[in-house]
Amino acid sequence: MEQQSLKRTLTPLLLWGLGVGYVISGMYFGWNLGLEKGGTAGLAIATAVIVILYTAFTFGYAELACAIPKAGGGFDYARRALGNDWGFIAGMAQAIEFILAPPAIAFAIGAYFNLFLPQVPIINIAIAAYVLFTALNIYGVRAAALFELIITFLAVAELLLFAGIALPEFKWTHLQHNALPNGVEGIFASIPFAIWFFLGIEGVANVAEETVNPQKTILNGFGSAILTLIILCMLTFTASVGVAGWEAIVYTADGKSSDSPLPLALGLIVGNDHGLYHLLIAIGLFGLVASFHGLTLAAGRASFELGRLRFAPPFLGKIHKKFQTPAIALLVNMTIGIIALLTGKTAEIITISVFGAITLYVISMISLLVLRKKEPDLVRPFRVPFYPLTPIVALVIGIIALLAMLYENHLLGGIYLGIIALAFLLYKLFYTSTTNKASSSYE
Repeated sequence: MEQQSLKRTLTPLLLWGLGVGYVISGMYFGWNLGLEKGGTAGLAIATAVIVILYTAFTFGYAELACAIPKAGGGFDYARRALGNDWGFIAGMAQAIEFILAPPAIAFAIGAYFNLFLPQVPIINIAIAAYVLFTALNIYGVRAAALFELIITFLAVAELLLFAGIALPEFKWTHLQHNALPNGVEGIFASIPFAIWFFLGIEGVANVAEETVNPQKTILNGFGSAILTLIILCMLTFTASVGVAGWEAIVYTADGKSSDSPLPLALGLIVGNDHGLYHLLIAIGLFGLVASFHGLTLAAGRASFELGRLRFAPPFLGKIHKKFQTPAIALLVNMTIGIIALLTGKTAEIITISVFGAITLYVISMISLLVLRKKEPDLVRPFRVPFYPLTPIVALVIGIIALLAMLYENHLLGGIYLGIIALAFLLYKLFYTSTTNKASSSYE
């Protein structure tokens, strides 16, 4: 069987741009709704725990990515450590995360553009964004990554500018006001929104097969990206809430909930007619575009790997002859994303995406622990520090987060588990017979 291979063009700087870009929209919208659940203290505690999760997870995932630099990320790691069945479940969880997060971001992009083009419906702008950035990803990964790097730089600069404007207005009393309105339960209810701050960082591993000197490049990309994101998270959270308390960046003047905390905070400082306010609205769009575009890229690689190894329809594993990119996988993902977008259930879609992410984290850390015992001689250019404590910490927090989310979201959790179960049944019925043959030829 002819092996479909991706082109190696990505450098450490481009990987940093992808890693930060995948995630940075989480700083611009959505996270503040966790304040409604848990207040300042509830979301802060949840975020602190999730920072520990992502720091530990990132180190562990970097070891896996350096040792097994393939486009499937957690799918490939779990398949090698735990077998094809668990590999499929990890691959499906990853696909659900990467395919369902972009529709919510696309809707936010449409809402931002709609402020300047009110005559154009939000849904039309969102669909146009899907078509445009899918086309860019089909054209080539290096061009896509260069674009991602540029808009990520702009998005980071905008967050730093916002912090510079808001921090002089910061008061500790605003952080202390109504800090834990729903008690301890509010901490658990805030977890999905804390995860939204960092959702998608693991997408760096999905372009491992396209990096120059992946063993060194991936480590540098992961490490610099997670450090940047932790700093931005702390600045954005503190600066936003410190202006006038958490209610001021959750509720609009008419009492409705808003998922755009930065404009609400800045409006209180400079007013809605100030030039800086309009600058934030305009440049804030880059943060949304960076994450939407980056997750679209990662989703294409995740689906491509499932198809390449016959864990999904084989046509997903085809590469465009001219551009050497997974064009069919990207187009299929775009179609699913647009269908999800048309449902209008963006909050629910985000939650299901987070379920996929946490499942992936848990299985990946189990895979790391198993591979250390199963393949002690596997070449590991990078080894996670403080092993086995680091992956165990990530695993325990991941399991607690998953159980807390299932407790708080019975219906959506049931839908997520139903999707996984149905996909697994179809896989066992239609693809198992060809999977072993394809997998063995791929090793």
